[in-house]
Amino acid sequence: MNGSIGAAPSAADFDALARSAFARIPEPFSRHLDGITVQVEEFADEETLAALGMDDAWELTGLYQGRPMDEETVWSAGELPSRITLYRQPLLAEWCETGVSLEALVTHVVIHEVGHHFGLSDAQMHALEGQAH
Repeated sequence: MNGSIGAAPSAADFDALARSAFARIPEPFSRHLDGITVQVEEFADEETLAALGMDDAWELTGLYQGRPMDEETVWSAGELPSRITLYRQPLLAEWCETGVSLEALVTHVVIHEVGHHFGLSDAQMHALEGQAH
């Protein structure tokens, strides 16, 4: 037995998994996703954690930043586009700890963060995730 382990999935791998998750989001939601950007960072920074009232960067796997659609007005034109950030190291740790596929974890986080974009409840996000598989 060799015992060697391959390299951890890169930020580009996470980006590809996120784009794949976006592609599986059904109508009518999918038509409202244009303009949402996805970025991958290793961890949330101290400012982000403080704003969320969190102390442990390992606990945050993803974050939606933007105005939910149900709060948009004509006055929100010109704001920065909505953004979903995936935090690579916490996702890798969860992947190793749970044995759930990385694709399933990234899809779960993307759906959850997209749910914030739509102002969905947790139950609605769970239903959407079921449709996106």
